[in-house]
Amino acid sequence: MAESKKSGRRPGAVIMARLIVLVGSLAWVIVLAVAGGVLGFLCAMGVTVFGAVGIAKLLGEAVALSYGQIMACALLCGVLRGVLRLWEQYSNHYIAFKLLAVIRDKIFRALRVLCPAKLESKQKGAIIAMLTADIETLEVFYAHTISPICIAVLVSLAVLLFVGIYASWYLALVALAGFLVIGILLPLISSGTLRPSGVAYRREFASFNGYFLDSVKGVKEIVLNNAGPARAAETDRRSEALQKQTSLSRHASSLAAGVTELCVSLFILLALLSGVGLYLSGQLSLGRMIVGVVAIFGSFGPVIAISALPSNLTQTFASGDRVLDLLEEPPAVTPVTEGEELRFQRLDVHGLAFAYEDQPVLRGVSLTARKGEIVGLVGPSGCGKSTLLKLLLRFWEKDAGHILYNGTDVDRINTRSLLDNVTLVSQSTYLFDETIEDNLRMAKPDATQQELEEACRKASIHDFILSLPQGYQTRVGALGENLSAGERQRLGLARAFLHDSPVILLDEPTSNVDSINEGIILRAIARQKRDKCILLVSHRPSTMAIADRVCAIRDGQIQQER
Repeated sequence: MAESKKSGRRPGAVIMARLIVLVGSLAWVIVLAVAGGVLGFLCAMGVTVFGAVGIAKLLGEAVALSYGQIMACALLCGVLRGVLRLWEQYSNHYIAFKLLAVIRDKIFRALRVLCPAKLESKQKGAIIAMLTADIETLEVFYAHTISPICIAVLVSLAVLLFVGIYASWYLALVALAGFLVIGILLPLISSGTLRPSGVAYRREFASFNGYFLDSVKGVKEIVLNNAGPARAAETDRRSEALQKQTSLSRHASSLAAGVTELCVSLFILLALLSGVGLYLSGQLSLGRMIVGVVAIFGSFGPVIAISALPSNLTQTFASGDRVLDLLEEPPAVTPVTEGEELRFQRLDVHGLAFAYEDQPVLRGVSLTARKGEIVGLVGPSGCGKSTLLKLLLRFWEKDAGHILYNGTDVDRINTRSLLDNVTLVSQSTYLFDETIEDNLRMAKPDATQQELEEACRKASIHDFILSLPQGYQTRVGALGENLSAGERQRLGLARAFLHDSPVILLDEPTSNVDSINEGIILRAIARQKRDKCILLVSHRPSTMAIADRVCAIRDGQIQQER
């Protein structure tokens, strides 16, 4: 356990147990799948076993069934095998896809608690890889791991009892040795061999997925900065690294499969030689020997399935480990649900300090802001301006000092009430690939058309929307690609005005627009200050023209105010 903690990876048995716990109320479906699988394998074996029984009867063995009855039983086993196989596979995939939906829901619930702080530090591509590739990998565990293990154990026990009672316990002992070696020893050995390559493959896959996603989203910047060759070279390097890990993983899996097939052949030969030896020594009749040996011959299918699991389980465990890490990750802040409600009047910050990953960002920041004024925050990049705004919304826990709304510390205000009173407009307004109206309704789902239009008038975007062929029903495109930066920014402001919170935090609202759009946005902001408290962050001196007071932040401290 200590080694596991040191490596930061859970043991495979722990991951498997935690994934099984997620089954919950769907456990009855697994029972159905196991029952169908066990009966199906026994029926598949029954075809050949009943054939062996017919040969035994022909050799003079006392068999109560007639030849017609033996043939009928063999045919019935063949038909039932198909039906039971369908039953098993349907049950396995039913629970697999049901659980994948449940796990996705759990991940989204976890992200809602972890965000927005989580997305400030986590590469979005890695989360997308988790929601797609990692979750799909878990389907192998639920559909092709749990029930095969149970089926192998139950079928092996049934075969051992049948061979021991009908034929010879010596033959049963040979079968037991084969089951243990192929079903337990080989998987343990191959698991240790395959685990490093499986973990490395999933790590390379997640890394490549995140890098490629970033490249696609930032293709315009790559082209404009002539960074295409360098980006392509890095993509090729990562692709080759992924291909190398894929080849290593497949080579190891093929080697393990070859060793398994060799061991199966050896144990089948050993069972045959043991049966012949028992017959020659007079301990077993020829007919019973044939039936017992044939039963053993057909019984290795379930344990072979177990032996093949490590090649998939190594990747499954790596994926499961990352999913469990996310589900168990403690949030940067815990939502406040039993605190005080807020009706904003004033904001007071005293001695605020915060460090991100042991790097001090803010050191003793103090400021005040009230309704009816615009407070500007200026300073060089990295001085802590944006961090201050996010702390006002409690993205993270502050290290020291106080953030007081109406004299109440932010840590004692209900999170929902805080978000109702404070709105953040970032420098890059995110727009969904939906209509303008749908994007605006994010702020207030039950808003009337009049409220939508009024918010857009306040943001000086209403006339532009009406000029579009479909007006408010115009789709903005992926990431708002059908709109200019200034139009996206004004829609972000309109969304904030529609939310109608008394505090608006503006993080570089004019950084991506030209001077004309900057003037439009600033006039829209200035017109709303009468009943709002606005904190305006920018590095542009022109943006600060509308501020009532300007605070300069340098080295994590407010050094001057005008």
